[in-house]
Amino acid sequence: MGNEEKEIWELSCKHQRMQTLMHHVNRNSLVEEHHRQCGNKASGVDRETKESYGQNLEENISELLKRMKSFSYRPKPVRKTYIHKMNGKLRPLGIPSYEDKLVQRVMASVLNNIYEPRFLDCSYGFRPNVVPS
Repeated sequence: MGNEEKEIWELSCKHQRMQTLMHHVNRNSLVEEHHRQCGNKASGVDRETKESYGQNLEENISELLKRMKSFSYRPKPVRKTYIHKMNGKLRPLGIPSYEDKLVQRVMASVLNNIYEPRFLDCSYGFRPNVVPS
């Protein structure tokens, strides 16, 4: 757990209500998430890949962060494709844009750090790194 994640965790334990989350999103968290992304994932409607986004990473992250902090960030439409199932049918699959993937993961991390201390030890559903005993 990084310093920022630990700080969010501690604040969440102290306070019953947290009203704003954007001050927990910063350049470092977005850059770290960029580096965590898998390079071989399908691209969204913008056809942006990790490699192409990373070619101008500082400017891209700076612009994304500015849009997020000013609440002018808007997710792009999801690219819809179909994958074959074992029974011969097709299953629809939505592929978000690269920036949307970054935003989703960074915000999920912030929310996990806020809510994780509030969950009961016997609650296991969809929780990262929690194994039923």
